Amino acid sequence: MTAPGARGARDAGPVLRPRRLRATPAMRRLVAETRQHAADLVLPMFVREGASEPVPISSMPGVVQHTTESLKKAVADAAAAGIGGIMLFGVPEHKDAIGSGATDPDGILNVATRLAVAEAGDALVVQTDLCLDEFTDHGHCGVLDANGGVDNDASLERYREMGVAQAEAGSQLLGLSGMMDGQVAAVRDALDTAGHANVPLLGYAAKYASAFYGPFREAVQSSLEGDRRSYQLDPANRLEGAREIDLDVAEGADIVMVKPAMSYLDVLADAAASSPVPVWAYQVSGEYAMIEAAAANGWIDRRRAIEESVLGIRRAGADAVLTYWAVELAGWIR
Repeated sequence: MTAPGARGARDAGPVLRPRRLRATPAMRRLVAETRQHAADLVLPMFVREGASEPVPISSMPGVVQHTTESLKKAVADAAAAGIGGIMLFGVPEHKDAIGSGATDPDGILNVATRLAVAEAGDALVVQTDLCLDEFTDHGHCGVLDANGGVDNDASLERYREMGVAQAEAGSQLLGLSGMMDGQVAAVRDALDTAGHANVPLLGYAAKYASAFYGPFREAVQSSLEGDRRSYQLDPANRLEGAREIDLDVAEGADIVMVKPAMSYLDVLADAAASSPVPVWAYQVSGEYAMIEAAAANGWIDRRRAIEESVLGIRRAGADAVLTYWAVELAGWIR
């Protein structure tokens, strides 16, 4: 018997020819296993208190710290592009040990949230980063104890207050990125108690202590000295990522996140295979900066690299992707 794919009696060549389905652009499009849609993209945005004009971020070409005025146009552009949502980060003028600006109704993030919600209407899901690192003078994601370590449970109390403040500002999805144990349960309880039971939570469940956050530190003018390895995940650990995702789901997360994306596609694939809630991924600042730098030097095809990088994240199982190319990529998809 001739094995499948082997040459027949007349030496007619291989029977199985997978290339048949790659022959033309139309055929490749028809049989594509993974498809991208603008609605699956979320744009992270930075808003700087006191800025009179947008401030370019040198390590992230094309990305700026918005003023409250330029934010409005950027939100309108995002809505017109048809993307799914925006994720807001605040850059305050003043910081202190407990991140007071994070819970101030007139703090930059809460002000920006109200403006974005008013501008977006029903066209976008306006999301907010729930973490203290932009607001603390030490740059950590929580408050510190007497020995200078991050106090998990004291930080949860600040997260509870921050969650209520963001919900009252109109945030439609809270992104819990601080990596404190029990953060999802704490914020869920605070929201429910305060009458915000319908505000969903995005748990940054598997957030790793990554070198690829470097440009983000410039974007939010981080005051951090040292690192966050005592609370963000060890890059060596795949099973720990799965455990954190399970914990966030059990605590009531409506969506879970893997961050960064590029170096953690195995963790993302694991989560996508097992999670009962949507799984998102964050294509972080370092991933953006590398492609932009290589493209600027003529070393890679910029558009193809962007498209392939996000497609790879979606192929690994992400239901949505946070990416700084969201609006540009949405235009290409259309």
